[in-house]
Amino acid sequence: MRLQKKILSLSIILAVGLLLAECTSKSHEKTGERKKQPKLVVGIVVDQMRYDFLYRYWNKYGKGGFKRLLREGYLCANTNINYVPTYTGPGHTAIYTGTTPSVNGIVANEWFDRETGKSVYCVSDEKYNTVGSLSKKEGQMSPENMLSSTITDELRLSDNFGSKVIGISLKDRAAILPAGHSANAAYWYDGKTGNWVTSTYYMDSLPAWVSKFNAQRQPVKFLNQKWETILPLNQYTESTKDNSEFEEPYKGETLPVFPYDLWKISANGYDLIRETPFGDTYTKNFMEEAIKQEKMGKGDFTDFIAVNLASTDYVGHRFGPNSVEIEDTYIRLDKDIEELLDFLDDYIGKDKVLVFLTADHGVVQNPGYLKSKGLPGGFFNESYIKDTLAETLKKTYHCDSLISDYENQQVYLNEKLLRDKNIPLKEISMRITDLVKTYPGVASAISSSDLGTKSYTEGQFSLVQRGFYEQRSGDVAIVLKPGWIAGGPRGTTHGSGYPYDTHIPLIFYGWKIKPGTTNAAVSVTDIAPTLAAFLQIQPPSGCTGKPIVELVH
Repeated sequence: MRLQKKILSLSIILAVGLLLAECTSKSHEKTGERKKQPKLVVGIVVDQMRYDFLYRYWNKYGKGGFKRLLREGYLCANTNINYVPTYTGPGHTAIYTGTTPSVNGIVANEWFDRETGKSVYCVSDEKYNTVGSLSKKEGQMSPENMLSSTITDELRLSDNFGSKVIGISLKDRAAILPAGHSANAAYWYDGKTGNWVTSTYYMDSLPAWVSKFNAQRQPVKFLNQKWETILPLNQYTESTKDNSEFEEPYKGETLPVFPYDLWKISANGYDLIRETPFGDTYTKNFMEEAIKQEKMGKGDFTDFIAVNLASTDYVGHRFGPNSVEIEDTYIRLDKDIEELLDFLDDYIGKDKVLVFLTADHGVVQNPGYLKSKGLPGGFFNESYIKDTLAETLKKTYHCDSLISDYENQQVYLNEKLLRDKNIPLKEISMRITDLVKTYPGVASAISSSDLGTKSYTEGQFSLVQRGFYEQRSGDVAIVLKPGWIAGGPRGTTHGSGYPYDTHIPLIFYGWKIKPGTTNAAVSVTDIAPTLAAFLQIQPPSGCTGKPIVELVH
């Protein structure tokens, strides 16, 4: 009898123990016990991809590119950039730092430096030299102007630098800034030689596989052909006629008309590949080679490759978003993305790779085209504003050179001269804001003193404030009316805080991603903290964004 009781007691204790163990295990899962990470993260930033490009050419896309991402991935349909100016440098930095220029310091592609009296390029750094080319300035680059860490830095920190991080783009800034301060490598395109190059910031010589890839001379093969539309020309019904007055022909050409004899236009150079869809194909080819040769996703740690597909931006600037050229570029890009996804399937498997696709900014229609259709828009004369301001200030304050520079729609005042002449900065700034509001195309203006002392939570001034970093920004910021751009009359640009420049795609795909869509408001700065939540690592050091709860709840 005693033996039976002992056996019963032991059985009860064992059952309770198993139940407690199961509850503890489930409790750990709920309270955040570290989960398995993806083997590889792939960040794809399509340059100048406005949100509607996901659907504008829908009937021309295949099943395996954008449509596959949307079918099998999770779309954040209401993703916007939450600062200005909406340029490449700030865009890539915001994506990967999870914060705005007011914190990360990348206020534009370049800005005026008051100490040197010169413009500073966002990744320029003369301490370093070119690797992979004899072009001296091509590799004098680093991420040191970026004031906060990136999600790629935090990944490296999280595993004691065991993970590999590589950035790739035709543009140096779009390779360097996403890769972060601690990257294993960043590679960009040298149009003089047709090579992928880097900087001594990362390494002293190119890896053998990069030299071997450069030796293939793929740019020669791409440029030694005609760019003809991939579909019959009459099927490009989403675009204006092929020969449009609002498009900028290639240098040396008189008309923007298919087909383009690329080798003839390039004059035996290699830089033209940027302004064709083949630049994205070339970038995709190099990216796949980097993943294979560096065995990314095959080690003990999560690796991260950040790629920018930049040809969409170059083609868009020249021909505009309503051109046959940009439509053909996106149809071809769709095929590139399909090939990339197929490559990732074969190389590592969808369940082991986390992919996100987004953009660094959008694009506005050519204002001349808008006006031809009865829509608001226009061209802002920057020379006029600089000349008029200088003349007016000279008459008012009886001295020259009060304006040091005008960049990024911002007026930089000569603060040393203002001090010498006892001219209050706030007074002259307010005078300028009142004056420029009367200029054609100007919606409003705001002084740095207001940006530094007041808090704006909505509207254009809130975007300007989040793009303002005192040591690098101007003294007066100008906001143009919707549809207005500086320059013209052909081609187009971006940079504003209006939806055509701020509304961008954002799709997550692969590891742990369930198909779905949200129309909840998402900011570009939410991407990095969402990745941090997926990877269970720290968000970047200056991060102000929040995880997208619909994805990581």
